[in-house]
Amino acid sequence: MIEALGFQFIQNALIAGLLVSITCGIVGSLVVVNRMVFIAGGIAHGAYGGLGLALFLGISPLFGALGFSAVLAVTIAFLTYANKERADAVIGAIWAFGMAVGIIFADMSEGYNTDLTSFLFGSILSVSIGDLWLMGAVCFFITVFAAVFYKEFLAVSFDMEFAQLQGLNTRIFYTVLMIMTAFCIVACIRAVGLILVVALLSIPPYIAEKFCAKLSRMMILSALLSASFTLLGLALSYMFDLTSGASIILVASLAFFIVKICIKNRL
Repeated sequence: MIEALGFQFIQNALIAGLLVSITCGIVGSLVVVNRMVFIAGGIAHGAYGGLGLALFLGISPLFGALGFSAVLAVTIAFLTYANKERADAVIGAIWAFGMAVGIIFADMSEGYNTDLTSFLFGSILSVSIGDLWLMGAVCFFITVFAAVFYKEFLAVSFDMEFAQLQGLNTRIFYTVLMIMTAFCIVACIRAVGLILVVALLSIPPYIAEKFCAKLSRMMILSALLSASFTLLGLALSYMFDLTSGASIILVASLAFFIVKICIKNRL
C-alpha cells in the first residue's frame, strides 16, 4: 500500500478524503442534532437532476449538481420551516422530482459518454484537480461559516423557539443549514456518490455524539472518524480492487454496528 502513495490519483484521493471528512464532520453533526438525515437524503437524490441537466448543457456535472441542489435546498427550507411534521411528503416529492429530471435530461443528451454511475456510487480514485478545488472551496466556506456563526447554529439546533424569542432570524439559519448540506453533498459525490453520501453524513456524527457533550467536540471527532473510515475504505479498495465509495461506507457501517452493540451491552 505504501508504494501506491507515489501515484497522483492516490494522492488526489487522500486529499479529497480529508476535505470531505472535514466537511461531513461539521455539516453531518448539524444534520444529526437537527434530525435532518431524511432531508439530507432528499437533497442528495434530488441533486441527480443537476447532473442530468449539466450533461445536457455540456457543463461540469459537479457545478450543475451544486446549483440544482442549492435550489432544492432553498425550496425544502421554504416548504418545511413552518410545518416540519409534514416534511416527509415534501422530501418525497423533491426526491422523485430530482431523479426524474436527471433521467430525462440524460435521455435527451445525444451521444453522451459520461458514466453517471460513478456519481451515484462514487469514484474517489478518479478525483481530478478541478474536483479538489471545488471540494476545497466548499470545505473552506463551510468551516469558516460554521465557526463564525457557531452560537447561532447551536441555538437553532437545540432550541429554535427560544432562539426566535431572543431575536434570532431562525428561518435564515435554517435555510443556510439546508444550503450547507447541499454543498456538502455535492462535495462528497466523487468520494461516495449520491446513493451513499447520507451514510457518511450521519454515521460518524452518530458515533461521535455518544462520546461528546458539546457540539464543537462532536464536529471534530466526527471529522476524525470520517477521515479514518475514508482511509481504511481506500486501503480496502486498493488492495482488493473494490468500489471505493462502497468500501468507505462498509467500514463506517461496521463501526456503527460495533458501537451500537457495545453501547447496548453496556446498558
